[in-house]
Amino acid sequence: MQNDSQFARHSWYICGVIDDADPVAGASSATSPSPEYQRIVEENRRFGAVFDRSALTAAPVRGLAVLTCMDARILVEDALGLRVGDAHIIRNAGGLATGDAIRSLVVSQQLLGTQEILVIGHTGCGLHEVDEAGLRLRLAEATGHETSLSFGAFADLDAMVAEQVRKIRAHPAILDVPVHGLVYEVETGHLRELA
Repeated sequence: MQNDSQFARHSWYICGVIDDADPVAGASSATSPSPEYQRIVEENRRFGAVFDRSALTAAPVRGLAVLTCMDARILVEDALGLRVGDAHIIRNAGGLATGDAIRSLVVSQQLLGTQEILVIGHTGCGLHEVDEAGLRLRLAEATGHETSLSFGAFADLDAMVAEQVRKIRAHPAILDVPVHGLVYEVETGHLRELA
């Protein structure tokens, strides 16, 4: 198994950022693609061979934008009964209404016509009750660099989702559209509506 620095270097190599001619970049790290990367490329070849979605537009058919967490257990389309092309799905750690999430929502509304927003938090989130200072220290030890990043840790799931809804509704660049807060239960697959 690769350590974090090997994985980061491997990722940069695959993306073409690291040149093998660079003696520093090429120092003591494998350059061949991982089995997982090779699997992904092969799966895409199969996908492309039967691809039939070229008629879809960037504007979502249902006029819906969804802000949720990046957690791998949440398959938004399945949970909400959506198909490819139905909605914009914006994901980040925690499903937070960060500056970039707001930017994406504004583009979704202004350029692509979405008229409703769902904010979906979930049980078992990795940011629930995380010690941010401890995480910063762990990061500094792992990378050798200190950070002032705010990770968005929270103590109360419902309150966190409600706060993201409030931020979106209050933002001056967001159109006056319905914004709903929900919690996805990873244990059952059910959505719970917030009041």
